[in-house]
Amino acid sequence: MARTFSTTQPVSQQQLEAYLWGAATLLRGVIDAGDYKQYIFPLLFFKRISDVYQEEYDRALELAGDDLEYASFAENYRFQIPTGAHWSDVRKKTKGVGKAIQKAMLAIASANPKLADIFGDAHWTNTQRLSDEQLCDLIEHFSSLTLSLANVPEDELGQAYEYLIKKFADDSGHTAAEFYSNRTVVHLMTVMLEPQPGESIYDPTCGSGGMLVSAVAELRRRKLEWRTLKLFGQERNLMTSSIARMNLFLHGIEDFRIERGDTLSEPKLLASDTLRQFDLILANPPYSINQWNRTAWEHDRYGRNILGVPPQGRADYAFFQHILVSMKPDTGRCAILFPHGVLFRNEERMMRGKLIELDLVECVLGLGPNLFYNSPMESCVVICRSQKPPERRGRVLFINAVHEVSRERAQSFLEVRHIEQIVAAYRAFTDQEGFSRVMTLDQIRAQQSNMSIALYIRPPANAHTDMSTLSLDEAIAAWERSSHEVRTAMTELLATLRDNGSSIRS
Repeated sequence: MARTFSTTQPVSQQQLEAYLWGAATLLRGVIDAGDYKQYIFPLLFFKRISDVYQEEYDRALELAGDDLEYASFAENYRFQIPTGAHWSDVRKKTKGVGKAIQKAMLAIASANPKLADIFGDAHWTNTQRLSDEQLCDLIEHFSSLTLSLANVPEDELGQAYEYLIKKFADDSGHTAAEFYSNRTVVHLMTVMLEPQPGESIYDPTCGSGGMLVSAVAELRRRKLEWRTLKLFGQERNLMTSSIARMNLFLHGIEDFRIERGDTLSEPKLLASDTLRQFDLILANPPYSINQWNRTAWEHDRYGRNILGVPPQGRADYAFFQHILVSMKPDTGRCAILFPHGVLFRNEERMMRGKLIELDLVECVLGLGPNLFYNSPMESCVVICRSQKPPERRGRVLFINAVHEVSRERAQSFLEVRHIEQIVAAYRAFTDQEGFSRVMTLDQIRAQQSNMSIALYIRPPANAHTDMSTLSLDEAIAAWERSSHEVRTAMTELLATLRDNGSSIRS
């Protein structure tokens, strides 16, 4: 390989984001927006690996005084690129470009076992989908910047990668939402669980790996050692699991294990014949799926039916039980993002009753609407611990943070002040009028184990929004929120009265 002596030209975050999205715009009208990721992410990763390899080659050659033999030693590189498989080799092609890309990616994956299947399964050789000319345009676009470590540090590239994931979710709707969770909510969940150096962290439905990345980012933010974290995830979709692995690599994380497969029917993270257990679990399982093997769950070989068998049309409590069994018995804790229905649906009442008896639930946090792509639903975060602190045993903290949300265009998000208020209430574990309340297990049992937040927290008496002081956008958002709250409250109230006939307490 020729030495390039490339100069260092740091790339700004804004420039990097425009560069990445510019690649996607080249595909507009050529392929469906939901398929952008199949081509953009692998090319980005291929370009990054090649540029870092070139950077490491130049450095090794300089240190060795132009000793080519020394510069070729594998120890000088984090990844190996076989002869003919570098980005610059593919860039020379004008015919059979897709075949050249595919051949180079296969060669790199073969030379680096930890990169097996990382480039996904895009149909690079299908010229009916992307012609040689269109692929050449993509390659030339990516070639306009050098993605070396000197130009684009791992933190910056990782942030840009997350930006691209979000943009795909914005642009393609539900097809990208399958692997995108609102990052402000993920950050909140991570902060609440307080990951520690050396801990094992698991996401059973990891999507693009954002929750695992968030745990690393939290330790970095607190200036703690993050390299000792042990990261694990499982994802059903091949391309999405590849995106997760690329995401972790591009964030500078190399000690991780992402498995592909269905977590409910075929959990891959095992210790002998039992489920592997972890210190910390962050999860946003798919909501209420109905295509799962309920019959097999009745006799689950991993003993995950500790609460019972969920209804066929709602697998939420199957994921819930998988997570509970996957927690370490001493240090295990989890934060799970769920739809509110898991708190009060009658068909899961028996399982909720057993969950309460196990005294694993530490906190039930209600969040506002529109925190998910293509859905106005409100969500909740359920936090559980294998071993609660003595002062919290036999009690559950309920937090109503439905108003702790901001809205911009069509998307809602949590600001720093929202996260700080929620975390402060969680750590205080005390009553705060209209916002948080500690309930005993007996009080929850008296409500037929219904954990609907509305049963335990009423808005403060002075809660009132002066609509005259709001902008038009704020007024519309407030009206949407209040309308949704009324519908949600009525649904929960009617379900409660119908299912158990108990009176609602203040």
